[in-house]
Amino acid sequence: MGKTPLRMKAVVYTLSPFQQQIMSGLWKDLPTKIHHKISENWISATLLLAPLVGVHTYVQNYQEKEKLEHRY
Repeated sequence: MGKTPLRMKAVVYTLSPFQQQIMSGLWKDLPTKIHHKISENWISATLLLAPLVGVHTYVQNYQEKEKLEHRY
């Protein structure tokens, strides 16, 4: 009448450390891939980096002025 529970075996998939050909696709044409990503996303990168560089420059200038303020 009742169902008896079945014991399930777990299947574990692992990569052998001796099989190096699996990772070769990541490094193939790496400079081309990087150039492609930069050329596609240069507007986004500029809009992200410009405010960060501007704030960093402003803070460095402000700290330098604050250090030199007491000299005169």
